[in-house]
Amino acid sequence: MNHNLVAISSDFFTAFASLPRQIQGKVTEFINRFRNNPQSPGINYEKIHNAADKKIYSVRIDDTYRGIVVQQEESGVYLLLWVDHHDEAYDWAKRKKCEINPRTGTVQVFDIQHGEAPELPVAEQTSLFSHLSDRELLTLGVPQDQLILIQNLKTINQFYESKGSIPEDAYEGLEWVVNGIPVEEVMDMYSADNDVPKDNDFAAALHNPRTQKSFVIVEGEDELRRMMAEPLEKWRIFLHPYQRKIVNKNYSGAVRVLGGAGTGKTVVAMHRAKWLAGQLIGNEKVLFTTFTANLASDIKDNLRKVCTIQEQRHIEVIHLDAWIAQFLREQGYSYSIVYDDTLTEVWEEAISLSGEDTELSTGFFSEEWSKVVNAQEAFSLELYIKASRVGRGTRLDRKQRIQIWHVFEEYQNLMKEKQLRDVETAMYECRKILEKTTENIRYSSVIVDEGQDLSMNAYRLLRALAGVEHPNDLFIVGDAHQRIYKNKAILSKCGINVRGRSSYLKVNYRTTEEIRKYAFGLLKGILIDDLDEGYDDGRVCQSLTHGNRPRIEVFRSASEEIEFIFTQLKQLKEQGVDLKNICIVARTHRLLNDYIDQLKKEGIKTYEIKRNRIEDRTIDGVRVATMHRVKGLGFQHVFVVAVNKRIIPLASAINYDDPLITAEALASEKCLLYVALTRAQKSAYITSYGSPSELLV
Repeated sequence: MNHNLVAISSDFFTAFASLPRQIQGKVTEFINRFRNNPQSPGINYEKIHNAADKKIYSVRIDDTYRGIVVQQEESGVYLLLWVDHHDEAYDWAKRKKCEINPRTGTVQVFDIQHGEAPELPVAEQTSLFSHLSDRELLTLGVPQDQLILIQNLKTINQFYESKGSIPEDAYEGLEWVVNGIPVEEVMDMYSADNDVPKDNDFAAALHNPRTQKSFVIVEGEDELRRMMAEPLEKWRIFLHPYQRKIVNKNYSGAVRVLGGAGTGKTVVAMHRAKWLAGQLIGNEKVLFTTFTANLASDIKDNLRKVCTIQEQRHIEVIHLDAWIAQFLREQGYSYSIVYDDTLTEVWEEAISLSGEDTELSTGFFSEEWSKVVNAQEAFSLELYIKASRVGRGTRLDRKQRIQIWHVFEEYQNLMKEKQLRDVETAMYECRKILEKTTENIRYSSVIVDEGQDLSMNAYRLLRALAGVEHPNDLFIVGDAHQRIYKNKAILSKCGINVRGRSSYLKVNYRTTEEIRKYAFGLLKGILIDDLDEGYDDGRVCQSLTHGNRPRIEVFRSASEEIEFIFTQLKQLKEQGVDLKNICIVARTHRLLNDYIDQLKKEGIKTYEIKRNRIEDRTIDGVRVATMHRVKGLGFQHVFVVAVNKRIIPLASAINYDDPLITAEALASEKCLLYVALTRAQKSAYITSYGSPSELLV
């Protein structure tokens, strides 16, 4: 029986993704043979002359390409570290060392030659980490062989440039220190993850959560081929130990997970769904829901990449409004759920039929119905008169409330006559049906992504769907900094208690720290909630990658702006960037269509990311999308265009009578710009023409 253990490093996938497609096929076939029997005579192990680590060998892929592996025969462990052209692979391997860190118990791959750099004279500039002792550096995960390297770093830029030489887990700990987090706090953050194997046992070290951030054990051929088919989608395979701890834990009740843009909230939610589904039997199901249809489609597609067929059968992915419509049809209700323009027409008719002489807009009535009547279930005049309006900007006396209620009565009558419902009322009616019977409680667990976008009624409905509080019933991830819709809820007031069961994701994996900081600065002055009764200042997040801050360009005309975009697209293409890794983002569909037309005239192919359609990565072309549609996505380079006065913030979006509603709308517009910018992984451009938006900082 084969007792060997084969694992692949994150760096191997990075190297693999850069290979020609034909060679990738050969590498995949090699790995499958290697997994079946790494001791096969056909593997062709070769020692590497002058290698820093005698455990590191090369293996033959074909006449030109070599893989780099670690072989520990006594434990039966084989690690695939790198793959490249023969000469480049050997150069990479000569300067690397692969060891188990004696303090953290993690498998680390690091650059040994840099670690042997001579010490600097004492008189020279103080080093970046001079305030840390050797013991503290070692506790953070720095290998003994790299102490001199770390102690000789004098500037932050030198530290950033050393990233490829330092083990990933050690670099992360040092980055927290660089950003002002006390070393004791950082060490506490990681102390629970330390499980040091005895006798330098690589097999035991591969099961350390911190090792699993960088290495994956290959279990079977099907899983191997899925991994190799999409080597850059590392979120499928590698979880941060803190993420893994959240995913694989049994909770006594509802859980809330917060984190800024790019911290992997959706990834955690998907892996949580997989973990829960793996424990279900029979017809038991997990409901995975979110606010928008396009995000639900993306999640459903991505779950196929991490779940087995059996696990997928136990997970239902659907956005909440679609679930409501489906449930009501099943219950025999024939009315339609309507939005936006249709609702505005009904409100206009209701105001007219009421006979009330009011200067209040349809927007005010719609907001009052949603945020006061529905939120507090004040469905009678008596209850409405007593309802709290704390936080509403327009003051109303008793007489005014009676007049407003006359409009509400006409609205309700019209909706019944026309067989229509607004979604908030539909949610309330769904919940009332569910509360009458336990037969409709069909989910063992409910997972919510982008939880900041759901309303009070939505959470009350989800509480009913999950049933009476029980272990692992609700798992909610969100970030109020990304609240681009005007819904807001307080979990504790919806029957959802997360006290003692909350986590915060702190590492941004998507964008650079410079882009993250700029985007975060756009939200200055907004009080951000934590989806409950507290506040989230978002200051604990940071990115571990660095680059330029967003480039801001203001042009005299739209034609100058588009010429600049053409030039930048050409330069990026010349640098080897595939156009599908670039996205142009605009505030409205009308604006977006103008840019699509201009790009087509220039002969630049475009691909519009639309609602209710999964982005097809096999189709070429610059991605173009509205700000709302890019939520949850990521691109190497992002252009946020037409960031002009009256476009961002959109004049029509903040034209309300109620000053508080206006403030909420303005906050949503700031969040939209924040969301658009934080889609960028490497670079972000903000362009405007005429008068630039007042939101730019």
